[in-house]
Amino acid sequence: MKISGRLLATLAQGCVRRTTERDHLARRFEFYACKHNPTPLTLGGYLKFGQNPCQQKSFKFLRFELAVRLANMLKEIEELPKDLMNTSSADLVHRWYEESFRELMEFENASSSDQSVLSEFSEALEKIRSRHSTVVETMAQGVMELANSSPDGVLEDATRKDIQYFLNRFYISRISIRMLINQHILLFGNQLNQERRYIGSIDPHCDVLEVVQGAYEDAKGLCDLHYCITPKLDIKCFNPYEQGEPIQMVYVPSHLHHIMFELFKNSMRATIETRSNVTDSDLLPHIEVKIFKGKEDITIKISDQGGGFSRDQLDLMFNYTYTTASKPSADHHTPFAGYGYGLPLSRLYAVYLNGNLDLAPVEGHGTDAYVYLKTLSQAASELLPVFNKTTAKYYNSPIPVADWSNPSHTTGLTTFLSRTYCTKTSNQ
Repeated sequence: MKISGRLLATLAQGCVRRTTERDHLARRFEFYACKHNPTPLTLGGYLKFGQNPCQQKSFKFLRFELAVRLANMLKEIEELPKDLMNTSSADLVHRWYEESFRELMEFENASSSDQSVLSEFSEALEKIRSRHSTVVETMAQGVMELANSSPDGVLEDATRKDIQYFLNRFYISRISIRMLINQHILLFGNQLNQERRYIGSIDPHCDVLEVVQGAYEDAKGLCDLHYCITPKLDIKCFNPYEQGEPIQMVYVPSHLHHIMFELFKNSMRATIETRSNVTDSDLLPHIEVKIFKGKEDITIKISDQGGGFSRDQLDLMFNYTYTTASKPSADHHTPFAGYGYGLPLSRLYAVYLNGNLDLAPVEGHGTDAYVYLKTLSQAASELLPVFNKTTAKYYNSPIPVADWSNPSHTTGLTTFLSRTYCTKTSNQ
């Protein structure tokens, strides 16, 4: 079969053009990944901008900041064990992020004064958000594929260390990226914000008691479905500096709901399964919640009588894929427990805005969980992973290093955060 000289020339030009585009994209990737760090924002900064929003400013900030955060994430993915990245699920996640970075680059030099460009940018963000909607589950599937490929179904210690370190940073980066995208879409996109008092996804007067009660009711519905009984809730609020006032704060209600929903599910399951002969909710010990508002911290304490666990197991509670529940069957569309991601992800939602989640078990009795959130919106600063030489060194170190995924290592926590996370904040 003969190919004309003109067609050959056209094909050659196409190859050159594609090669040039790939080279350009690679250079931009290195620029954003190696020469820039993510810029942490505060809830106060989000709120201030959202009260007087400017679509052009948001466009110019996001096309740069999202590129930096995506590039840092992609750089870190390259350090993962090759066996994990060779799984179909992890490879799919990798390609999703590459595609999203490429789409952002299409707006790198676009005019911010062109309304059609601004509209296209909002549509692109909606597309990116939709593409990444199942990232958590897909990456979890990749880890399971890797474990199942080993002879005994157990990952090596060094591999588990790398994956634990990566997933904490990867998922918190994902939370931050979705936060940026959601704010822009809710302020400027086609999606109507149903909550009029909200600024994007932020409630300037988030009623903590209301969110906690809503999370309990949602967990109760799921618990009733699976166990037919549910422990009752006792809840008290303490607001010593604002006597008689409800406990309110500037916060993202969906984040707090996620944290409390997972904690309630754990407490309910533990309480019920340690009393397998009880069939009446009135005979179950109540789950007790106390909410405290201080000058700097809002603390939520959740106490159950679910039997607790030993302190030796405390480190495992925040490890991905570790769970004390049986794996859910394939026909469970809304499994009550079994995947092992509830506590680790809940902790990340708290840590993301400079809070925390701690557990205090009493073996043979029950468990207290403490959720710490910042009272002041300016103190609620994003905690963002930064890819640097220290990060690469961690992945290449054969000796496990204490990091903040291990809640018992407070010294490791301080060192880890100071070396590999952004702490300098910006008000956008």
